Amino acid sequence: MSRKIRRVRYSLEPQKKELSVFELKTILRGADELIMKGGRSLLAKILKGSRDKTLKEKKLDKCPVYGSFRELALREITAKVDRAIVDGYLDIEYDYRLPLLVFTDRGWEIEMDTYSDELLKGFDLMIEKGMLLDMCYLKGRNRPMIFLFLDKVAATKNSKYIPLLRVWEKIDYRKIIAKINWVIRQIESVKV
Repeated sequence: MSRKIRRVRYSLEPQKKELSVFELKTILRGADELIMKGGRSLLAKILKGSRDKTLKEKKLDKCPVYGSFRELALREITAKVDRAIVDGYLDIEYDYRLPLLVFTDRGWEIEMDTYSDELLKGFDLMIEKGMLLDMCYLKGRNRPMIFLFLDKVAATKNSKYIPLLRVWEKIDYRKIIAKINWVIRQIESVKV
C-alpha cells in the first residue's frame, strides 16, 4: 500500500496595489533562477538580498536582481511575489510535495524580453572590454528567446556585433546558425 503524499501547503497574501513595471520585471527576473527549483520564500530572499546559507550554496546571490528590494521587509516582498502570481505572471506547481514557481505564458513573454536585453548588454560589455568569449553559454537556451535576442541585434544594425556572431555561429544548432547568418546579412546590408 502506498503512502499519501503530504504536500506543503501555502496561502497567497498579495498586496492590494498593482505592481509597477519595474517591480514585475524584477520579480520575474529573480524567478527565472528558480523555475521548478524554488518557491516564493526563496524568491523573496533573493530580492531582499538575504545572506541565507542556501542562497550562497546555490549561487543565487549572483542573480542580477539580488537585493533589489533590500529596503522592504520580507513579508512585503512576499506580498509582491504573491501579487505576480495572482495577476497571472507566475504560477505554482508541485514537484512531489513542494510548491515550486513556474512562468505563465504571460510572465515568460516579459522575462524573454528582459533577458534578451540583458544578453545584448552582455554583448556590449564583451565588445567594450575587447573580449571574444566562449559563446557556449548561449547554446541550448530557449529558442524563441534567442530569436528575440537576435532580432534585437539585427535591429541595432551595428556591425560591431558581427565578430561575436561569427564566433557564436561555429558552435550552435542549425536553426540558430541560420538565424545568426540572417542577422549578419541584415547588418552587412546596411554597410553597403
